[in-house]
Amino acid sequence: MGISSSKDFQVIVKTGDVKGAGTDSNIYCALIDSDGNRTSDVKLDCFWKDDFEKGNVDTFTVQSEQKIGSLAKIELWRDKSGLKDDWFLEYIKVIQYTKTNSSLKDLFSTKEEIPFPINRWIKADQKYTFEIYDCSLPQDDKNTEQRKQEIEDIKSRYLWEEKDTGLPRRIKELPIEEQFSNDYKWDIVKRKAELILQQKWNSLITTNNFDSFDDYESLFKGTFGIPYGFSDWKSDKRFGQQRLRGCNPTLIRLCTELPDNFPVTNEMVESFLDGKKLDEAIKAKEVFIVNLKELDGISVPEGRTLTKPIALFHAKKNGDLLPIAIQLFQTPSEDNPIFLPSDPVHKWMLAKMYYNNADVVIHQACTHLGFTHLVCESMCICMHRTLSPSHPVYRLLAPHFLFLLAINMRGVTKLMAKGAWIDVTMTPGIDGTFEIMSQRWKKWRLDINGWLPGDLAERGVDDTTNLPKYFYRDDALLIHHAIVDYVTEILDIVYENNETLAGDNEIQDFAKMLVDKKDGAGMQGVFGNGEFKEKSDLIKVVSAVIFMSSVQHAAANFCQYDEYAFSPFYPAFMRGEVPKNKDEITEEDIVKHLPEKSMALDIMVVTNLLSERGTNNLGEFEIQYQYEPKKLQAVKRFQTALKEISATIKARNKEREHPYPYLDPEVIPNAISI
Repeated sequence: MGISSSKDFQVIVKTGDVKGAGTDSNIYCALIDSDGNRTSDVKLDCFWKDDFEKGNVDTFTVQSEQKIGSLAKIELWRDKSGLKDDWFLEYIKVIQYTKTNSSLKDLFSTKEEIPFPINRWIKADQKYTFEIYDCSLPQDDKNTEQRKQEIEDIKSRYLWEEKDTGLPRRIKELPIEEQFSNDYKWDIVKRKAELILQQKWNSLITTNNFDSFDDYESLFKGTFGIPYGFSDWKSDKRFGQQRLRGCNPTLIRLCTELPDNFPVTNEMVESFLDGKKLDEAIKAKEVFIVNLKELDGISVPEGRTLTKPIALFHAKKNGDLLPIAIQLFQTPSEDNPIFLPSDPVHKWMLAKMYYNNADVVIHQACTHLGFTHLVCESMCICMHRTLSPSHPVYRLLAPHFLFLLAINMRGVTKLMAKGAWIDVTMTPGIDGTFEIMSQRWKKWRLDINGWLPGDLAERGVDDTTNLPKYFYRDDALLIHHAIVDYVTEILDIVYENNETLAGDNEIQDFAKMLVDKKDGAGMQGVFGNGEFKEKSDLIKVVSAVIFMSSVQHAAANFCQYDEYAFSPFYPAFMRGEVPKNKDEITEEDIVKHLPEKSMALDIMVVTNLLSERGTNNLGEFEIQYQYEPKKLQAVKRFQTALKEISATIKARNKEREHPYPYLDPEVIPNAISI
């Protein structure tokens, strides 16, 4: 082994790109080799520049008269001399030059880059010690007291609060490191107002009423494109596709028997079943159902009506899924008929719209906001309150929580306030939306609703030979398998056996906090039920978090413009009286039930903004958390698998009559960032 020269090291320092990250304090360090040899204390300073500004990378030369062998760790500290005292450090990389002694020309001919990932605040007048890679289980950490104190400090910033009774618990106040460094990009309300002004839509809205369906197309002038659902939105085929590739594809389930309160008879639907009787089609696993009974009893603002529909679908041999019966309320009666495709065309169309309006409510309240945004926020807080930033599982999860707390505090709060977007543009208003989330949270389970294989099995749609056009299922499964493989490979490196897992007090605290109803997330169905005895349970929990934060949110979020922008296709709001009979109506009659122009425009603009991507695509991480060679290889294999899946999905979409682009890994963000 060579020895270091008198000009041996370059120290590269990356200040984090978070709000308030930069500092004017004096920064000091010392480098220590594997034998304990230590350089003298070094002040990191370039007198000609302002060091340690937010997002900056600064490089310093460090000389050592002491002979330093293979670098093992670094000591770091700062004073509080500057006006800007806080400092968030992302990483330090040390370039160590090695003198070989073989000949003069070989001096400084080799060098090694040694990484020290930090990703934390550096407090004044406190000396920190970081090992190479800074990634270890608590039982293996040589800086035990530093680690314990750090977790306690983080706990004081990541405090729980039940902001709304009966909903997943959230962050009390947003820690500064979670705040957006570029506030404008994330101010949805301000951007909405500016976008409307830029598009000059006011000239198109001379009156606030639509006269026909074609009238809606005028809103698509300007930079906004025609939404995907516009061309064939009237067809039953397209209505069925929404259950399989729309923004709410997790409601459809196999019908094994009809509910008692849904008296569909064979005579009603036999003509739609390709020669089968209804009981024969059910037995053949060709009949599917969506029952939105959880909307029963939900309060709505005065003057609004929310349906609680049940809809029956038939799977055709060519893979299409067609609606065959819709009942708009749960209690059968003469003024609550079962609507059929054979009914007058506009009455059947209106029944589908009222069904979709109820589907919208479940989508926004549960599939999107409640059980990606808010559930993942609870999991994020559990991570910060129990795991050191040096913990291997922290390093697995952290990239998938990027911007989450900030977007929830900023975006969700503003959109869900009284008088805000959801309150105005969604039929149940904000109080009804919260009621729906609360009802779902009481029965939501991670091992079913948050675990793709469990969800598909519970709904009876896990047989991939059935519903061959269930694109959400088929594409999501590919990525889910890749995520599980990636997490398994990393955790197999971390935990030699279940004894190692049992000895990890931080991960066991994480398991407890996920299920703790008093001091934690209070989550049901967590694999291991509050204790990770088997590594397989931890693998499932981590994989589920990554999947929900990336794939599940992408499926629920990024087709919103295509679904919502043309109001007749997927109406967020309905007016007037729900149909109570099968009398003929006209197109003009239907339009009177739909949002007026100003509301339709508002829905279109917000869903367009919500469909933007805020972070890098899955597997291409904004911040590097993995540095150890074996783990880097796992990351590369994950990235390769995702590229192969992307190619597969692109090939699938070329063959599909109606492509499903939303789960191509190239367009799935790492985290919930919008």
